[in-house]
Amino acid sequence: MNLALKRLRLLALLALQDIWHDRKVSMCIAAALVAVIAPLLLLFGLKYGVVSQLQSELLDDPRNLEIGMVSSGRYDAAWLDSLRSRPDVGFAIGMTRSLNTQADLVADPQHFLDNAEIIPTAEGDPLLSSLTLSEPLQGPEVVLSESAARRLNVDVNDPLSLFVSRRLDGRAERGRQFIVVAGILPPDVFPRPAAFVPLPLLIALEEFRDGYHIDALGVGTGEPRGERETQFSRARMYAADIDQVAELEQWLNAQHIDTVSRLAEIENVRAISHVLGLVFGVIAITALVGCLASMLGAFLANIDRKRKDLAVLRLLGFDRPAIAGYIVLQAGTLTLAAYAVGLVLYGLGSQVFNQALATSSTTGSVVCRITFMHGVIALLLALLVALMVAVIGVLRAFSIEPAESLREL
Repeated sequence: MNLALKRLRLLALLALQDIWHDRKVSMCIAAALVAVIAPLLLLFGLKYGVVSQLQSELLDDPRNLEIGMVSSGRYDAAWLDSLRSRPDVGFAIGMTRSLNTQADLVADPQHFLDNAEIIPTAEGDPLLSSLTLSEPLQGPEVVLSESAARRLNVDVNDPLSLFVSRRLDGRAERGRQFIVVAGILPPDVFPRPAAFVPLPLLIALEEFRDGYHIDALGVGTGEPRGERETQFSRARMYAADIDQVAELEQWLNAQHIDTVSRLAEIENVRAISHVLGLVFGVIAITALVGCLASMLGAFLANIDRKRKDLAVLRLLGFDRPAIAGYIVLQAGTLTLAAYAVGLVLYGLGSQVFNQALATSSTTGSVVCRITFMHGVIALLLALLVALMVAVIGVLRAFSIEPAESLREL
């Protein structure tokens, strides 16, 4: 074991000394690698930065997962349960008729909001994921959009009054529900004035307008509700992830349900990713072929130039495996050095790109970056190219016989 380690150390020392002795040639071989590695890292960094930024913007905005139902219908609780049970559905909740999704919100006589949008919500709502609610909304608790909270001049835990009007038997009636602000949505999540309420409250508003008696709204008239089954006109739903928006929309369309989504924007990002990937792939393959040819020519020429030296090594007892290791060590050392230089050049170039892009309002968020795993993969690919060149060089070196060193004497 010690003898094998000593032989390996001797082999490595000879390979390094030979690289240093022929440093001009070694630098030319390494420069050919650097000329390929650094631009490819920069190109891939830009491609990955652009695509990952676009994908991040899609994922960060839950509205990209939303699929809206254009027309109204009649859907019962069983249909909603089947919808929620689908693996491509991340969130779904029933909605009442459009005319019943509005109400008046009043904080005080100076601050009120007429015909505010009332939206049902429940645990797992993607739009409310940015809020840190201690528990799901219940009873009279609501979440306001920032624009609604600003117009009402209220904050979290402030009380409000929700008013809903109807006309029953020729008389105008107005129900009132006291509510509490449990949270406020940022404007980039939901820009319109709206209140997110538990589904039972929205159902109560619809039934009140339909002429039923609702105790919570403080009006004593109306028909008893009885055991009436709730029917929903639409569903508010979100796909489980970006890749499943198309599948969920196709399933709804197969049921003759017209939908609207941001599938076009999602497909645009996929198209950009595909095009950039194709461009990078073509350039990378072309560059790798050129690098392989350049390194191969340099290695073969270097081996032919050192035929006498290699023959002497064979004469001194270096067998074919040792010669192969000698050549592979040289190729690997030059590749590692070239990769290190290329990585430094990539770091400098990426900083230039990032600073230049940061000054643009349209591409300020786009960066040139690679991950640690990308760097490892690039290193392995570079070593693979070097190994391919070294194998061809080894085959050439195997043809050198020890006797060639004696002919030169």
